[in-house]
Amino acid sequence: MGIEMKILVTGGAGYIGSHTCVELINAGHEVVIVDNLCNSNIESVKRIREITGKDIEFNEADISDREKMEKIFCNNNFDAVIHFAGLKAVGESCEKPLEYFINNISGTLVMLDIMKKYNVKNIVFSSSATVYGTPKTVPIKEDFPLSVTNPYGRTKLMLEEILQDIYKADNQWNVTLLRYFNPIGAHKSGKIGEDPNGIPNNLLPYITKVAIGELPILNVFANDYPTEDGTCIRDYIHVVDLADGHVKAIESIKDNSGVRIYNLGTGNGYSVLEVIKNFEKASGKQIPFQIADRRAGDVAVCYADSSLAKKELGWEAKYGIEEMCRDSWNWQVNNPKGYGV
Repeated sequence: MGIEMKILVTGGAGYIGSHTCVELINAGHEVVIVDNLCNSNIESVKRIREITGKDIEFNEADISDREKMEKIFCNNNFDAVIHFAGLKAVGESCEKPLEYFINNISGTLVMLDIMKKYNVKNIVFSSSATVYGTPKTVPIKEDFPLSVTNPYGRTKLMLEEILQDIYKADNQWNVTLLRYFNPIGAHKSGKIGEDPNGIPNNLLPYITKVAIGELPILNVFANDYPTEDGTCIRDYIHVVDLADGHVKAIESIKDNSGVRIYNLGTGNGYSVLEVIKNFEKASGKQIPFQIADRRAGDVAVCYADSSLAKKELGWEAKYGIEEMCRDSWNWQVNNPKGYGV
């Protein structure tokens, strides 16, 4: 298969970015990565090369660094950008809102300005289900009212609005906003996976670190939510399914201009305790946990209606919770210290 598109992937060394690079390359596209490595590891780029057998270009740069970004655009004739780069921890965003606004919004504005200058007007943006705030009902559809409960979510919502305004002013832009639910799992090779800095903010990497004995106990944030077992319910999606959603989104840009918005989820919700049970089954390990206080900004129940992505992109999630837990465990066992092996 010949190269179909040349794509700049910002944050391409990160968790979702690295898996997306693999799927893009497997689909015949050429990938250039830019990442400042603040929450990722250069080792993941080496692993992408191992898995795909392709020598991809990597640039260590911050998207807010105009000079470096200009150089990258000048040296490459990009067809599109997939934009992952950004800080992403809900709790941290409540403590450091300014850092989140500067990094996520200012950085993106610099990049969009350079895209405009070099006439690269196709972008797939990594948004989030957090833009729905506390939904009135579930499953969540794309036309639900938007509101946010934390600064991280606000940066996603503001960037969605900025991108829509850019399109209104210049309808040569093609903007696809992908609202992810909760990505977990890892590539089946066990070579790439989620490797957060410090203590993980997300459930699955925390569970895997408890399973290998790196952390003593899992905190379950409250069991007094209005759900069957009192713990929060989320729509967990395998990261490889999510990556495939980006391939489908970028490939459909050619046919269709304008702003398009899609949920990427499985349409099934699992409670925290159900995830623990499934992980115990996949790993054969017992996960000790304790109930802690509610976490600021958490909503009780959140799962997707992804039928629009199926209808318009021909995408749907293939993997279930068992495979997500199995692949997470496989990654952790093969990489007990993450990329710091």
